[in-house]
Amino acid sequence: MTKPKFTVIEGGLSAPKETQKKYFMGAYVTDTRLMGVMGLYIHWRIPDQPLPPDFHQFFYLDAEEFGFETYKSITGNNVEEIAAIEQALIGGLGGRKVEVTEREARYLLCEYARFNQRHNLSLPEGREEYEFLIEHPTVLNPNEQKVLIEKQCDRIVSSYQTINYFLMRCFGHDYEAASWLSEGDFPLDIYGEHPAATLCKNTIDEDEFDSGTYLCESLIEYNDQYTLLVSELTVNKNRVTSFEKCSGFPISPAEAAMMLSRPEFVTVYEVLMPPDDFSSSMGQMAHGTMMTPHENGKLFLAFNNNNNHVNKRVFRLSEDVFGLYYITDYGQLIVSSYSLSGIHALERDLRKSVLAPYLMATAKYEFKEPILYEFIQSDFEDFNEFLDFIRNE
Repeated sequence: MTKPKFTVIEGGLSAPKETQKKYFMGAYVTDTRLMGVMGLYIHWRIPDQPLPPDFHQFFYLDAEEFGFETYKSITGNNVEEIAAIEQALIGGLGGRKVEVTEREARYLLCEYARFNQRHNLSLPEGREEYEFLIEHPTVLNPNEQKVLIEKQCDRIVSSYQTINYFLMRCFGHDYEAASWLSEGDFPLDIYGEHPAATLCKNTIDEDEFDSGTYLCESLIEYNDQYTLLVSELTVNKNRVTSFEKCSGFPISPAEAAMMLSRPEFVTVYEVLMPPDDFSSSMGQMAHGTMMTPHENGKLFLAFNNNNNHVNKRVFRLSEDVFGLYYITDYGQLIVSSYSLSGIHALERDLRKSVLAPYLMATAKYEFKEPILYEFIQSDFEDFNEFLDFIRNE
């Protein structure tokens, strides 16, 4: 999953003091726990403070490495500012927002605050605003915990989905979540000799003679090192019932790149307005986008609004990205997607947007492997000149 970059957005009045009485108005959590990260949102009403009385809190929670990682808040009900914070924190998670109770929200935050304590991680800035949520630990009984687990997790509908999520959690050393997907008495840490790793790609093949038995080829990455692991799993009623290692060996970054390679569809536009004005209008696009700055332009990532890419025989982590928009400082827009249907959808969005009158399509390409990131990292100002250089090379 793509790690978000955050920008502090100030809004409304200063945050309420810890001593002020707060009335719970609602909360939600994203159902993305099986991806390893979640967003948590809580809305309070504080009638004793000067208007406006509404206080919104956003939390970014990482189950693998960083625990309670990021906190943002805003006072008031400025819809655009609230949406901007929400997009920055959970825009790339691809999950649904599931309503949770005040006790459930407090319990989650306490759990991740304890994670930070166990791993010697500092809590994020703004502790004076959320201290009241974690100073007295909230306890849930087993039935309440089960209900909360179901709210945090994507609904499992297939063996492919079960296996991909299970391996993701095991390779990330997130054995608690892996146990939610398993049934039976077998070790989950069979790859514990590897550091916590990211599952980049997983290919599943079912045994044609033994229904419910699957062989998985998994490409994992940690510290810029790649390893290919082969495992055998059995699945019954969308629960892993056995897990065994078969083989494994390191591979080079070049070999990993070949394994992760796929086609890329690109459309190039000339932008008939200042690039800065164009960038500020990207928020009006149909797909929510997340911006990352680069030396010669700005990259906007459009994420899928679900995690259906996990429910495939061949899983690729990068398929959470629907498409990319790269606006150069020199007035060129390059739009990219890894599928033909994706690039057509992005083009339609542009035609329907307020940006349409200021765009002129100049070229369309299909590449056998992704090339946009190479252009972004190059010193070229024009995409077509970059392609000419590659051809000549």
